[in-house]
Amino acid sequence: MIIMKTDATQQEIDHVVKEVRKYGLKAAVSGGAYRTVIGLVGDESKIDFAHFATLPGVKEAMMLEAPYKLINREFNKLSETGEQRFVVKVGNVEVGGDEPVYIAGPCAVESKTQLFRIAEGVKKAGAHILRGGVFKPRSSVHSFQGLGADGMEEAREALGWLREAGKKFEMTTVTEIMGETQVDLVAEYVDILQIGARNMYNQNLMSKVARKGKPVLYKRHFGAGIEEFLSFAEYLAAEGNKNIILCERGIIPIGKGKSYTRYTFDLGSIPAIQKETFLPIMADPSHATGRRDLIYTMSCASIAAGACGLMIEVHYNPAEAMVDGQQMITPDELKDTIDACNRIHKVLGPRQN
Repeated sequence: MIIMKTDATQQEIDHVVKEVRKYGLKAAVSGGAYRTVIGLVGDESKIDFAHFATLPGVKEAMMLEAPYKLINREFNKLSETGEQRFVVKVGNVEVGGDEPVYIAGPCAVESKTQLFRIAEGVKKAGAHILRGGVFKPRSSVHSFQGLGADGMEEAREALGWLREAGKKFEMTTVTEIMGETQVDLVAEYVDILQIGARNMYNQNLMSKVARKGKPVLYKRHFGAGIEEFLSFAEYLAAEGNKNIILCERGIIPIGKGKSYTRYTFDLGSIPAIQKETFLPIMADPSHATGRRDLIYTMSCASIAAGACGLMIEVHYNPAEAMVDGQQMITPDELKDTIDACNRIHKVLGPRQN
């Protein structure tokens, strides 16, 4: 990255950007209260750092060791106000702020009545953001794929319910996008665009989602290491969108025999990731455990580990759910979970990385 002097002029900054582009790289300009930092995106083997260091207005040209430069904690510390926390604001919700944020709702939107009943319940329980899957990635082609699988008109209607429920209960909304053709439609209706675990590596989808300028909830793939997870999140930032909410949702279990949990909940990744990036990270105990009887305990553990919030699947009658009923909890159970997590957070305080 190239660190400009505090008194660097706009003309000098523009000149550096022009020089960067000559080498075929992108220049991500981040202007803060004290200085401007220009992040270089692309093949840095093509460039001569000594050349950039001599340009007018440049204080220093330096290399960051991590492959994820734009979301690197050091980059943010130098480029913004010196603060090491980053808050993603969605309406009146601040993800990564002083208080935990809770996302809750059904795994899949099945009907307007179902969605509104659940939305009312999670709102009363203390949730801030309403989730609901319109397009559902499933392992089996014979499983319910969400209302969006029936056609674009059905998808539009279900997305309209989600937006309407969000307005009625004063909650921001989030839903998953599975393919590039869905991006424009979904972005019309929801506040946060989710890229699920199965699409963590889908660079074309990520780029198109990022260019919408809306906050992105980005889930870790169940087979991805931490460096890989952060390196692919960089694709979102490279499109100029740093409003990224990371989400830990479990990795593939090791060993054979009876499966006690759906995935291995990698709670250690939460503080480890916070050491590497300024982006807020949430946890999804529903997908990680796959068991409703473990949601309370693992939610508490997630907040204790430093997660800025939780994403939990909720249904008024999990036995009736068409998708993943075994990992859903009721609104009353959600309230107990949120209350416990808030007590833990009050004792430990917000993350101070």
